[in-house]
Parts: sequence; structure tokens; C-alpha cells
Amino acid sequence: MKSTTQSDRIIFGLKVRQLRQGKQLSFADLSKLANVSVSYLNEIEKGKKYPKEDKIIALSEALGVPYDQLVSSELDSSLAPVTELLQSNFLNELPLDMFGIELAKVVEIIASAPSRVGAFISTLLEISRNYALKDEHFYFAALRSYLELHDNFFPELEEKVDEFKKQYNLPPDKPVAGAVLKVILETEFGYIVKENGLIGLEELQHMRSVFLPNKKELLLNESLSGAQKTFQYGKEIAFNFLKLEERAGTSSLLKPKTFEEVLNHSKAIYFSVALRVPLKAFVDEVAGFFDSSQWSEKGLLNLLDHYEASPEIIYHRLTNVLPKFFGIKKIYFLRFTYDQTEERYKIDRELHLSYRHPPHSNSLSEHYCRRWIAVSLLKELQERQDSGEEVNAIARAQRSHYAHTGEEYLNLTIARPGHPGQGQNVSVTIGMLIDKKLKKLVKFLDDSFIQTRTVNRTCERCSVEDCSDRVADPVVIQRRQKLNKIQQVIQSLDEN
Repeated sequence: MKSTTQSDRIIFGLKVRQLRQGKQLSFADLSKLANVSVSYLNEIEKGKKYPKEDKIIALSEALGVPYDQLVSSELDSSLAPVTELLQSNFLNELPLDMFGIELAKVVEIIASAPSRVGAFISTLLEISRNYALKDEHFYFAALRSYLELHDNFFPELEEKVDEFKKQYNLPPDKPVAGAVLKVILETEFGYIVKENGLIGLEELQHMRSVFLPNKKELLLNESLSGAQKTFQYGKEIAFNFLKLEERAGTSSLLKPKTFEEVLNHSKAIYFSVALRVPLKAFVDEVAGFFDSSQWSEKGLLNLLDHYEASPEIIYHRLTNVLPKFFGIKKIYFLRFTYDQTEERYKIDRELHLSYRHPPHSNSLSEHYCRRWIAVSLLKELQERQDSGEEVNAIARAQRSHYAHTGEEYLNLTIARPGHPGQGQNVSVTIGMLIDKKLKKLVKFLDDSFIQTRTVNRTCERCSVEDCSDRVADPVVIQRRQKLNKIQQVIQSLDEN
């Protein structure tokens, strides 16, 4: 008999369950008729076991169906959504086990009420097709959920970083220099590093690096800064030291084939960031930064200089340490890009811890609130560049009060020029919900130099009147108001 897949086991179990219930047989009844133990029968119906041929024959006779019908992969029409689900990558490719969820259990829930739950799943699949959502959208969504579930702190990766430093006699409390990482890559892992490896390859100029596994060559973009090269070296070391075999060859994921590839990419980033920003030293520095009674742009930018790191690396490390060491768990991270040719703001990375916070990406082509410091700082950076000023990075703090939810966040934003040749500027933001814990932790929270603004998600969904920063009409609010008026008129007609 050919080897069986998880889908085979699930489908077989569902068919046995449906046939048993159709004949109004209990587990004990079918167990006696087929000479199969109740516990084994229970495992079969849950999709955990696939019986041998003699047991299948006994079950088919007990259930009154032909052998071929019982082992076929076709399900009854009432379970059609389950078949579609198992044949698609919607659940099969998601890392349900990481969340402690068994695929068989999910399918069992669907099968228990196929006309309702199945219709819901079919709707999700239809929506995904209509919006051209591909597997990678689900992979990245699953990754974000996984990171949020663990507060984006992974002790096992921190331990691996310590192990690596100890193995190569590197100082535990200092950033590892890029030159050292390059030597380790070349001597220990057999890499050939070409620092100008992408020259003449116009299609790859937006890439920071490309790895050629057959040649073991790491091709770096010639425009990378020292810090960016160090980060790429750290990632490559992570793939090798952590033995992460399933990986992409490009610095950013273009079209991931599996979730494992996405997860390994995330682990490599975490490892590289931790190499550059030692945990204990960074926690102490952040504590000192928060303990200052005055907001300081210089103080925030000094963190970049101290670790010779990009804003993304520093903010990635902040999302690691704020929940774990400061108890600040209601936070988000956003990365905005501003395309200078299209004049368009776009969120290309985000992370929300505890729950989904008000500022987040919008796939409906709506206009993000221009009062957000993440957006207004990009505008300031562009204006300074247009005036001929050479700007490396600027930082601002803002207390953002959301008009409709009443929530208020402390946002710390850094804007910088993007990757050379891309025609973009980039801003990264850490937002922290202002509550009693944050008020006690951040001594400069009430500094008068911190701008306070009433904000919203997008212009289309904002009812704030006389907003000089508005770039689009509040059409969503207007539609809602129109619908309310229609309902009020109908109600008045019914009452009179």
C-alpha cells in the first residue's frame, strides 16, 4: 500500500465518521462490528491513524460500503468545502503546529457543521482569490502572528548568539564588527564575498545582496554602508550556524515557496540584529534613555551611532526588549516608504504586539493620516533634501491621540534616505500605548517639546473637521452618515 499523507488520513477519518453517524452507530457499535478497538477507531476519525488493508475491509463491511469507495479521496457533497480546503494551501502551508493547533482538529470543526463553517471557509478562499492574495500573504500574516504570540522575544536565539560569540572568542557585551563576521564567513563557512558583486546587473540594483549556493558566493551591492554589510554578514552566518537550510538567496524575500523559508529568514534577521546589538548593554541604554526628563533627538540617534546600526536594526531590538524587560507590551512597529516619483506613502513592514493598534496598513488605496509623525517626518525630510541639504537621519517624538478610540500613543520616529538608486525615503516608528506603566517609565513623556496631535487612520475615515492636512474627502464617513439618514427617514415613516 502506498504511503498516506495527512490529507489522506483526514479524509478517510471524516468518511468513517460520516458513515458511522449516518447509520446511527456509536463508537462501541462500530468497534464490535469491525473488531477494532474504540480508542483506535477514535484515532482514525480524528485523522491521526490510517488503518491497514484488513482493517479497512472490516470497516467497509461494517459500514456497508464498497472498499474502493471508502479509500477514495472524494468526499460527500456536504463536505465539499473540506475537500477544497485540503487541496488548497490555505491551511496546509500554515504553521498550525506552532500555535498548538492540529490541522485534523480544524477540519473536524468544519466537518461538524459543514454547511455553515464550510461556507465561511469558502468565502475566505473566494476573497483571497478576488484580491489576488497569494500563499506568501498567508505566510507573512502567520509569521506576524507567531512573533506577536511570543512578544517578539526568543530566548533560544539569544542563547545561540551567546554560543556563537563564545565559540569564536568574541566579547559578549560588544557589537561584533563586520570585518570579523566576514572573516568567519570566509574561513569557517567557505564563502566567497564579493563586495561589488552586483555591478552591471541593473535588474538587481534594488537588492542589498544575493547568495549563490552552488558557488557559495555572497554578492553585495556596492552602495551598501558598513552597517548594512555587517547586517548581511550576520544573516549569512545565522543561516549556517543555526543550520537553516530552507532559505531564499536574496536579501529580501521576493516570492517565498514555504512558510519555513519565511520563518528562517526571520530567525536570521533576529540573530544578525542580536549580534550587532548586545542584549544587556542595550537594555541598560534604553533604560537610561527613558530615564531622561527631557526628550532628546540626539539621544535617540546616538543609539544608531553607538551600535553603527540602521534605524530598522535599533527598532527591531526595541521590539525585542520593551515587552520582556520593561513590561511595555502594547506597542507597534511601522516602516513607511515614500516613493519620490509616485509621491506615495506606503507601509511595507509592521508588527503589532498585544493587539492590532489603530495605525496599520490599509490595502484599499486610502490616504494615510498626514498628521502621523511617520508621514509628516518623511515630508520634512523630502523638503530638506529638495533645498539641497544632505540629511542622514532625523528623529521626532509625538503624542498621537486617536479621535475615535480615545487611545493615545507615544511615537518615536526616525526618517532617513532610502537605499541608493531606489528614489525612496524611509521612516520607522515605534508606538507605545500611553498608560500608567508608560507614564511611570518614560520620564520625558510630558516634555513640551513633544508634539501632541489628534490623528486618525486615513483621510477617508476621518471626521475631524477643518483639518489643513487632509488630502482626501472623508468618503467612508459620508457614506455612513447617508445610510444613517436613510434609516432615520424609514424609521420616522414607520412611527407616524
